[in-house]
Amino acid sequence: MKKRTTIAILLILAMMMTGFAGCTPNQQGGESGTSFTLTDMTGREIELDSPATRIVVLTPSDCEILYAIGAGDAIVGRGTYCDYPADVLSKAVVASGAETNIEEIIALEPQVVLMSTMEQTEEQVAALEAAGVKCVVSDAHDIAGIYTAIEMIGRMVDRQTEAVALIEEMKSTFERVRQDSLGDGGKTIYFEVSSLEWGDPWTAGRGTFMDELATMLGLTNIFADVDGWGMISQEQVIERNPDFIVTIEMYWGDGPTPDEEIMGRDGWQDITAIQTGAVFNADNNEISRPGPRLANAALALYDFIYNSDFGYFDDDEAA
Repeated sequence: MKKRTTIAILLILAMMMTGFAGCTPNQQGGESGTSFTLTDMTGREIELDSPATRIVVLTPSDCEILYAIGAGDAIVGRGTYCDYPADVLSKAVVASGAETNIEEIIALEPQVVLMSTMEQTEEQVAALEAAGVKCVVSDAHDIAGIYTAIEMIGRMVDRQTEAVALIEEMKSTFERVRQDSLGDGGKTIYFEVSSLEWGDPWTAGRGTFMDELATMLGLTNIFADVDGWGMISQEQVIERNPDFIVTIEMYWGDGPTPDEEIMGRDGWQDITAIQTGAVFNADNNEISRPGPRLANAALALYDFIYNSDFGYFDDDEAA
């Protein structure tokens, strides 16, 4: 139970963090053996003597980006929740967030620690940099931010070509989903990013990649009037009566599954999504991490919405 509570709190905190700056390469380019300046997603300028070949990565989405552009071998240490792909499990684990052990990270002799804005305190960053370890912040919260993170990380490890290819692949998938989706915004969707087990539910509002997925799929997010990731009430969900419900709660193998729990909630039985069974338990890591697998999440949501027997969409409606 303690582990589940910790994961839920960390997920909500990660989603709440907002704001980023672009990656602006200088004229030096960052080829192997040359120094260059990297601007991270908080606007900090970091001088690197050469592309990074020894990295401690604390954020799961950044870990996935490194592997997706062929730079997994550069990882010498990973944060506790970096668990994909399977190869990363062989890397040394370092504590992060409130439990960060600076000596543990320094002992791995990284050139760079790649982190998010919620990972470390200013004092911890200062201690790492005083030891000669560069700290680079990745902080994506929407799809454009994911592309910025990929570009930045690609340049950091001299994998610009691979980064561009990954971005184009994601864009192609998103565009295919957009083109194939039949909805015109008339049907609605509710994203539940924390269950009632942790108190009032949290949801994804405007400015989040989940809200962008709703629009991409031809749906309207019932909480598009909420900024970022926010707490709402059961009464609001019932009143707004979504046609689709998506939960990202992880199932731990005991009791009802997350979608079954939602289907059986007291007071929710008149919600359209409950009556039609349009409740989907999405892959938590794919849909909650601002990384390459968000494209997989878009495809899974498309399949749920358009290839299930809800009867909401047909060719005549699309025409």
